[in-house]
Amino acid sequence: MPETLDTLLNLASALAIGLLIGAERGWHQRKVEEGGRVAGIRTFALTGLLGGFAMFLGERFGMVAWAVIFVGFAALVLASYFGDLLQLGDRGLTSEVAMLITFILGSLAVAGHPPLAAAGAVAVALLLSLKRVMHYSLQQLSELELSGALQLLFISLVILPALPNQAYGPWQVFNPYITWWMVVLIAGLGFAAYVAIRLVGTRHGLLITALLGGIVSSTAMTVTLARLNQQRGLHAILACGLLATSALMFPRVLLEVGLINAQLLPRLLWPLGVAALIYAGGALAYYRLAGSMPEENAAPPLKNPFELGSALRFAALLVLILFLAEGARRWLGDAGVYLVALFSGLADVDPITLTLARSAKAGLAPQVAVHGIYLAVLSNSLIKGLLIALIGGRQLALRTLPVMAAGLLAGATVLLLV
Repeated sequence: MPETLDTLLNLASALAIGLLIGAERGWHQRKVEEGGRVAGIRTFALTGLLGGFAMFLGERFGMVAWAVIFVGFAALVLASYFGDLLQLGDRGLTSEVAMLITFILGSLAVAGHPPLAAAGAVAVALLLSLKRVMHYSLQQLSELELSGALQLLFISLVILPALPNQAYGPWQVFNPYITWWMVVLIAGLGFAAYVAIRLVGTRHGLLITALLGGIVSSTAMTVTLARLNQQRGLHAILACGLLATSALMFPRVLLEVGLINAQLLPRLLWPLGVAALIYAGGALAYYRLAGSMPEENAAPPLKNPFELGSALRFAALLVLILFLAEGARRWLGDAGVYLVALFSGLADVDPITLTLARSAKAGLAPQVAVHGIYLAVLSNSLIKGLLIALIGGRQLALRTLPVMAAGLLAGATVLLLV
């Protein structure tokens, strides 16, 4: 009885899958006269059920039985298509392909995977319903945008997995996989900024990209925003984005410390919180200023959705910083936790934060760990300021660096007082 009940439930799932896809097809062809529809809700429901029964027979008499039924059904669908083609002229093949997929999903449900089959049915119905949206999007898509998307996919899904994830060179500092991952990250953030600007405009698009990119890597996002400074009218919104993405670094550090060693949070909460508030205040001020400047909503600053050059330059700079940090540590000797934290923060603040928080649980003095984490935050912020000055130029640096300096000094003052 339990086995029979499971079989009936799986067959019901196969029927439901056909009904779902058939409902979409029936609604899409609702204005077509009766008899002129390719396949409606009943046909798709029967197709899903047929796929379920075919799998039931295949499990009892061998998969050859399922294959015979599927081939016969596919031949019937193709014969119907060519008959309509001769009678009605050229038309799409979407409904026929959807019927074959419905058969397979019905079989999958009876094979013991109803959740996977149901998810597939929802995905198929969604794709079918998005016909107009997808066609409109393709019409609006430029050759440059399509090429950029394909290039981004190539460097991330083809090149990146092929690179070795191990250290090479002097001091085993250079890792091809990690270095190229930074290239993918920079290029991906630039592409995301382009899409956001296309969707919601320059002002809101840059801010959304800065906030989302700052969650991943505020340093990478700094490079992405700073290189957009060719247009003078964007100084205010770019300053807003740079301060906003840097402000996210402080709560991210607090979250990492809280997950590893919550006892350090009271000592770090106030200094990092004060710095974050000053950064956020500056970002808000520039955001409101940008809203009052009509040139901020002018032509989008990104003309090319995929720019590999800036990503490669940033990756090269990161490798150089790693070599300098490791060289300083080796040449100057083990000058203590502060020196390591200072040089580690030049490349990335997250690894040294996790290391010191963990070390504080294993005997390192909490005050030393807290001061070391703040030194890493300070050195990472200095690198961002240097990138803004070198890539973004003097005007952007004058808008952002004073706010960053005020936040870091206020945080340091609070750190020394608590």
